[in-house]
Amino acid sequence: MINNTEIKKAIICKSVKNFKISTAGINHYIPKAGDVAVFEVLSIGKHKAIQGASGKNSYIFPGDTIMATFGNRYATNQFEGYVPTQVEEQYQILGQGGCIGVLKSTHAKFDKIGATELKLLGYAVDETGGIINTKYLTEKPLPFKPEKKRKYEVILSVGSSMDSGKTTSAAYLCRGINKAGKTVGFIKLTGTVYSRDKRFVKDCGAHTALDFSNLGFPSTYMSPLAEILNIYETLLAKLEEINPDYVVVEIADGLLQRETKMLLHNPAFMSTVNHIMLSCGDSLGVLSGLSFLENINRTPFGISGLINVSPLLVDECKRSTSIPVLDLKDLECPQVVNRLTKKKMMKNGVPALIQKIA
Repeated sequence: MINNTEIKKAIICKSVKNFKISTAGINHYIPKAGDVAVFEVLSIGKHKAIQGASGKNSYIFPGDTIMATFGNRYATNQFEGYVPTQVEEQYQILGQGGCIGVLKSTHAKFDKIGATELKLLGYAVDETGGIINTKYLTEKPLPFKPEKKRKYEVILSVGSSMDSGKTTSAAYLCRGINKAGKTVGFIKLTGTVYSRDKRFVKDCGAHTALDFSNLGFPSTYMSPLAEILNIYETLLAKLEEINPDYVVVEIADGLLQRETKMLLHNPAFMSTVNHIMLSCGDSLGVLSGLSFLENINRTPFGISGLINVSPLLVDECKRSTSIPVLDLKDLECPQVVNRLTKKKMMKNGVPALIQKIA
C-alpha cells in the first residue's frame, strides 16, 4: 500500500492533485510522454535529488517513493533517453524536473556514476481510472497562427551546442531591455523540464518567464513540429497579458538538434522572428553557426556566449566576421535596444557574413 503523503512529487507533477495509484497496468501498459507514475528509488546515480513541486530540490534515497512523468531527453552533455516501447524491469531518471525513461546513451563523464535507477510501482489515475497525463492538464492548447499581427518583437536565442551560453545571453539581454524601460518576456520553447533557467531569466529582468513545462510537457524532444508550434502560440498568448515590447525565445541545445533544426527551417515559425542572437563556445562554432544561418537567409544581430571567456577566441571571431561580439556587459546595457532598432532582421538576402581569412 502506497502512502500518498510520503510521495516526493517532481515539479512536472505539481498540478496533479486528486489521484489514486493503480497497479493494474504496470505489467502490460506502454506509457506515453507525460503519463504520471509513481516509482521506488532503487539506487542513486547522477540525480541525487528531484526538483520538487515547490521548485526546491528534494533529496532522494533508496527506498523513497517519487511521482514523475515519462518523457524523452536529449542532452549531449548528460543523457539520451526515451519513453519505453515495452515494459521494463527498471527505469532511469533522465532529468531532475521529473523526466523518466529508458537510458540509451551517456556522456563519458557520467559513465562511472550512471543514472538513478527506479522501479515502477503504479500509475496515477483520476476518478474514472484513466491514467493522468500532464500535457495540457490545466491549460488549453492554441493553434499556431503565423499570420497573426503581433505588437511585440521576437528575439530568438540559439546556440552552436548545449551549454554554449544561450540562457545566460538571453537573460542578460532581458536585463538590458528592462533597463531601457521596455517590457520583456521570456520563453524557453524546447528542452527538458527544470525551472532554474526560467527563474534566472526572471531575476535578470524578464517580467514573466515561461517554458513548455508550464503546459505540462516534461520535454519537447521527439515532439512533432505541429505540437511545438502550438506550444509556442499558447505561451505567446500567456505573455501577451503583460503587453511586452519584446519576447526573447530560447531554443535548447544546438543548431543541429532535431527540434531546433526543424524550427529554424520552418518558414512559418521564422516569419514570427524579428532578431536572432547566436551563442557559441569557440570561434569555429561561430563560423559554422553563421554559415548555418546564412543558408536560411538569416543574420544575427550579435554573437555571444561562452566565447567571451577567452579574449583570444573573441579576437579570432572578430577577424573572421563583421557581426559584433557582445559580452554580458554589452547585453545588459540599456543601449542594447539600439542594436535591435538599427538592425532589423533581414528577410530576403544577407550580406557576406564570413570574411576570408588570409
